[in-house]
Amino acid sequence: MVGNLFVFMSFQMLIPTLPPYIKSIGASGTEIGLVTALFSIGAVLSRPFIGFMLEYRARKPLVLIGALMLLLITFLYPLSQVVVIFLAFRLLHGLAWGWSTTVNGTAAVDVVPNSRLGEGMGYYGLSITIGMIIAPSLGIFLFQVTSFENLVYISGALGVIALILLGTVQYQTPAEVLKNKKEDLKFTYLGSLVEKSGWFPAFITLMICLGYGAIVTFIVIFAEERGINQIFLFYLLNAIFASLSRPVAGKWFDRKGPRGLVMVTIAITFIGMWVLSFAHSNLTIAVAGVLFGIGFGSLIPTLQSWTISMTPSNRRGVANGMFFSSIDLGIGVSGFVFGVMAQFFSIAVLFQISSLFLIIALILTILEGRRSKEVRQPKEALS
Repeated sequence: MVGNLFVFMSFQMLIPTLPPYIKSIGASGTEIGLVTALFSIGAVLSRPFIGFMLEYRARKPLVLIGALMLLLITFLYPLSQVVVIFLAFRLLHGLAWGWSTTVNGTAAVDVVPNSRLGEGMGYYGLSITIGMIIAPSLGIFLFQVTSFENLVYISGALGVIALILLGTVQYQTPAEVLKNKKEDLKFTYLGSLVEKSGWFPAFITLMICLGYGAIVTFIVIFAEERGINQIFLFYLLNAIFASLSRPVAGKWFDRKGPRGLVMVTIAITFIGMWVLSFAHSNLTIAVAGVLFGIGFGSLIPTLQSWTISMTPSNRRGVANGMFFSSIDLGIGVSGFVFGVMAQFFSIAVLFQISSLFLIIALILTILEGRRSKEVRQPKEALS
């Protein structure tokens, strides 16, 4: 968990700082947009291949290769004074990110007992949530007070720590995976991109991140427009309440299943988005941070656990790849679409529009729960 936290911190702190840097070396508006698009494309492209490898390969070498690739590509950025070369590095970074997140998530699942999957992956998911919450604001702060090169060196130092920590873990590879041989398995890109048994929670994840992407992209600009000078309160309280709520959410998942938990956390996140859209003070920002910590902070690991719980052990790599691709696609597409819409709407209105994706996710979860109940009842009657 801690090793993966440093992976996410190292990577996520660069996300909000790469667009202004590439702009400073002469990128056009379209090229700035490609910074996010190429990364998302790279991550989605690589995940089916690594998902297939996870069906027959031991975990530790794949984890360390992914962390090492992320580290090396991070140190390439200051060398790129040509826009095209910079964008090529961004595509490579996306490929490595797709590799690392898929492998790390699968390795974590293999360590956690099935009876405590929700709780265990909830703890592991803290590394993802806290990284996504804290690292962007840390990156922005460092970008403002020091040079881009120093920011990259700090990011790289976190990557080195991640590599060392991940190297100390005692990994477990399922027996079914160790029995498999590459020659006996058939690879198809679509088959390794989508795991049918866990597609529904992955699709809900996509909907959630289509809504959340607007927050990631515009919250700093929104705070500046509203004259809110303590935006760190949103990130800080988000992280604190995500940490506090995670054990409760994990145990709920293990005892009662995912659907009710998903519905409650979607509703809390939705309320948080609307509170944020009306914020004109540090107090309101703080309240929004608390709601996001409880809602979104529990929602993402719950959806990951739900996806994995529906998947055979030998297909967990594919399922994890599908789950993380849903996050990357959701945030990437959202940033681009709402970036275009920002020319016509205020940022507060963008937050409100993006919250509609959470309503869609909530309705679909309710309908899926009713369908599952209807399917179970005839089976129970037959038995």
